[in-house]
Amino acid sequence: MPRPDAGQAGTFLIGGDMPVARLGFGAMRITGRGIWGDPPDRDRALDTLRRAAACGVTLIDTADAYGPYVSEDLIRAALHPYGGLRIATKGGHTRHGPDIWRPVGNPDYLRQCVLMSMRRLGVDCIDLWQLHRVGPDCTPETQFEVIAAMRAEGLIRHVGLSEVSVEMIERARRFFPVATVQNRYNLVNRASEDVLDYCAGHGIGFIPWAPLAAGSLAREGGVLDRVARDLGATPGQVALAWLLRRAPVMLPIPGTGSPEHVEENVVAAGLVLDDAVFTRLEQEGRAEWQRQAGG
Repeated sequence: MPRPDAGQAGTFLIGGDMPVARLGFGAMRITGRGIWGDPPDRDRALDTLRRAAACGVTLIDTADAYGPYVSEDLIRAALHPYGGLRIATKGGHTRHGPDIWRPVGNPDYLRQCVLMSMRRLGVDCIDLWQLHRVGPDCTPETQFEVIAAMRAEGLIRHVGLSEVSVEMIERARRFFPVATVQNRYNLVNRASEDVLDYCAGHGIGFIPWAPLAAGSLAREGGVLDRVARDLGATPGQVALAWLLRRAPVMLPIPGTGSPEHVEENVVAAGLVLDDAVFTRLEQEGRAEWQRQAGG
């Protein structure tokens, strides 16, 4: 069988000039438990990254907080020099232990984040640098000012934001073009529906994190399970295919520490959902989200 090809999902131009396959790879799960420390099997983590590239993935998403630093180091070890790959990273989250995340927006700290990510990744300019969270320790504008300055210096090519509202995106756009937004979004979590619609209307790439969460829809006999059986696919593949069809700016980055799971996820790039299936999943997913939200 031919290897799955992420390119079947089509391409998107980040910032209007940086093409990537719309199905990417999230490099958070190649670290240790709690996104802390080294992976249990370094060679397997490296193979996972190389398998993603071999499957046509061109957008690799990471963060300095993953490990911390471990994910960026592994990406360099596995994939540098990057060729046609685009490495997106993030900064602004400090780590104090497994599963502990504390945002800091101090401009000196953000500058250090960028410079150290450049050093670890082995690049002179970061393709896409994303503010992991808007820090509570200073105004958003203070953070946006230093990011704009780093972009003007040529340290960052494109800027993204993570877990932000439409209002915050508009505040940031006064300082720099917002190329991407990375918010939690999936079939059963629609809290960022307005942000997605805003991104679609302004040509901003939308990177949904936790893209495979599907709740009860994926259980045996659930709508996602039934659709997957009908299509000869897995529920995860159907969930990704739904995201890819939901909006042309959608850039899912399913993450895993398994080379085999990478290939399984990439199959979704070529999975076609007809109108009836897409609508059915849309309705059931929205209903599940409303139930969860108590609406």
